[in-house]
Amino acid sequence: MSATPLTLPTLETLMCEHDTSNILIFSGRSNPALAQEMAQCLGTELGNVLIKTFSDGETYVQVQENVRGRDVFVIQSTCHPVNQNLMELLLMIDALKRASAKSITAVMPYFGYARQDRKTQGREAISAKLVADMIATAGATRVVAMDLHTGQLQGFFNILTDHLYATPLLTDYASRRLAKGDLVEPVVVSPDAGGVERARVFAKKLNAPIAIIDKRRSAHNVSEVYHIIGDVAGKTAVIVDDMIDTAGTVCAGAKLLKDHGAKYIMVMAAHPVLSGPAAERIANSTIDELIVTNSIPLTEASQNLKSLIQLSAAPLLAEAIGRIHDHQSVSEMFE
Repeated sequence: MSATPLTLPTLETLMCEHDTSNILIFSGRSNPALAQEMAQCLGTELGNVLIKTFSDGETYVQVQENVRGRDVFVIQSTCHPVNQNLMELLLMIDALKRASAKSITAVMPYFGYARQDRKTQGREAISAKLVADMIATAGATRVVAMDLHTGQLQGFFNILTDHLYATPLLTDYASRRLAKGDLVEPVVVSPDAGGVERARVFAKKLNAPIAIIDKRRSAHNVSEVYHIIGDVAGKTAVIVDDMIDTAGTVCAGAKLLKDHGAKYIMVMAAHPVLSGPAAERIANSTIDELIVTNSIPLTEASQNLKSLIQLSAAPLLAEAIGRIHDHQSVSEMFE
């Protein structure tokens, strides 16, 4: 298995014909390959923008074509380096606003700071709300994000927000594997109680039961797995989550599933954050297959993971852009 992007033809059922003659798409430096693929899906080219970093660390942005009266879409994941990519996004939005763009939509395949969405201890910042306010203040008129950490984050924005899901990508892949007979008796596993709703959606698509891993988090990026609720013995355990960060939880969960008799472990997540020791942990884990999207570029260490398959989210994101531009429903993509 390889980490090359895979575009699924079955997603064509979501696609409509769009007039892209008045669309302008710009990309930051966080994920240019995904942005280029999205532009190709829409039959257009990326707009010209100059982004550079001065010797003192400041970021410079100049839009190098006329955007007056145009619908503009800025593609930028606020992944590592998070603060640099966020600043690039804000400066691009500001430059476009000052250049008299008609509308500015921030397309964020991955929304950084999403996990800091509430106070769990005294005197903590609610960073997700602050970032949402900064994007609106910079001049964005709309936000498109994929697989936010919690659905409630939509309410953090004071501008129109569309929440996309990688579910069609992931379930299409799993369904094809099931049709081939590669996966036997799947059971969809939520890595914690908070992910049960996501697991139910997957389970319905795959016509499979669900199981839950009971865990406790003792500190940031640290969790302790306890036991499994549900039957996984002799089955294919499909763990579904919104992201894989340091991979400690998912690797511990995979081991627990194996200990409870699971035959095959497949992990599915939209965002391959894969920070710190993630690649090493996954390589030494009981995970047989790790399926992610290209919302975030793979780290150098994770590119060599034999268990990793990366699906392209470009058709999904491009379709959302086309529908927004043509004043069509985005939610219908997931009905």
